[in-house]
Amino acid sequence: MDLEFDVTIEIPKGQRNKYEMDHHTGRIRLDRMLFTSTHYPSDYGFIEGTLGRDGDPLDALVLLEEPTFPGCLVRCRTIGMFQMTDEKGPDDKVLCVPVADVRQEHLRDIRHLPEFDRLEIQHFFEVYKDLEPGKSVEGASWVGRADAEREILASIKRMETEHVDPVVDEAKADEAKSA
Repeated sequence: MDLEFDVTIEIPKGQRNKYEMDHHTGRIRLDRMLFTSTHYPSDYGFIEGTLGRDGDPLDALVLLEEPTFPGCLVRCRTIGMFQMTDEKGPDDKVLCVPVADVRQEHLRDIRHLPEFDRLEIQHFFEVYKDLEPGKSVEGASWVGRADAEREILASIKRMETEHVDPVVDEAKADEAKSA
């Protein structure tokens, strides 16, 4: 049985706008427009109830035929994960497909995704921060479904054991910015 989970979409495929969930208000906030001319290669968001190694909810890309919209909830399963490091540290990206999409049923592991699709996603994450001052991306590799599922479960446990309250943490971050 595949591990299933909910992904909240923040950024639809094809966008240059970087939207983020404001956990305090429950609304989508425009963070910035990407400095490069690249566009998100798939819908992008986060896995509900997780805490990634970077201190944020675990990032997820969802392969869909058509883009959804910010705030859309999609029931997913993983096929793999793109491991990278940015200026803040580890920043894993779980690659998912919708559970209910029969067109994606053949995608069971990262090796089932065409190499060109993997390269397109990898290229996006290697260059999307290139023109932004103080931001960088290093060391990137793909891992399969089993490793991705282990990280999802670890991120769920991390969220449960660290009792992170995104509303409180976001309020503290806002206070620090205004100080």
